[in-house]
Amino acid sequence: MICALAIGRKGSSGFPKKNVLNILGRPLAAYPLIAASESKYVDQVFLSTDCDVLKSIGTEYGAAHIERPPELASNKALGEDAFVHGYERIKSMIDSSKKIEFLVLLMCNAPTINGKLIDEGIEKLRSDETADSAVSVSPYNMWSPIRARKLDKDGSLQPFVPFKSFIDQSKISCDRDSQGDVFFADMGVSVVRPHCLDDLASGLLPQKWMGQRILPIHNWGGLDIDHPWQVGMLEFWLREHDFKYAGMTERTPKV
Repeated sequence: MICALAIGRKGSSGFPKKNVLNILGRPLAAYPLIAASESKYVDQVFLSTDCDVLKSIGTEYGAAHIERPPELASNKALGEDAFVHGYERIKSMIDSSKKIEFLVLLMCNAPTINGKLIDEGIEKLRSDETADSAVSVSPYNMWSPIRARKLDKDGSLQPFVPFKSFIDQSKISCDRDSQGDVFFADMGVSVVRPHCLDDLASGLLPQKWMGQRILPIHNWGGLDIDHPWQVGMLEFWLREHDFKYAGMTERTPKV
């Protein structure tokens, strides 16, 4: 059995109401749920939330509700803990005779995903039993570690990662492609084996739910929405993946 688990909470101080933002006539949270429903392998979809509006959206798109407890719905709560909680609840909600093969982990504010990408991740894990997970990644060479900076004590900019950490320093240049492709987990989807959540502490930082051996699901322009300026990027991605305007008129649904 393959279960999809999306997580989303009510409060967001950085970008209030982002999970229900109207994007091309649909609430933002609808897109990962649509992707899960389009997958030819996902058997059941669950949504963990403390938000009544998100619960309603989940019901509309066929997701079973998991009540997200208050301690996992604060600004300090980690997504990894919400995933573990949701996984434990799923095990209690499904037929005990059914074994969970994979969990498809989604986020309500990470809408650059579709059923095809989910299925690619599932197929990769089925073909490689040594892998713990398959996750969507996008190449962002302009954000290579060689370009990252942090403020020194005197207020000047210094390399975030010391250049001595790079094996071949001779290749460091102002060319954004000098290090080859730089992939970032774009949070669109993580297809994981259950042991990744059974033994979260053994996972690779910073997203421990991905386990240790992680395969790529190649995406482009993927992102999780945390700032208003990202909305235009998201709409471009959705249009390029054949999403049409759905007809809602209000820009932001009332909560």
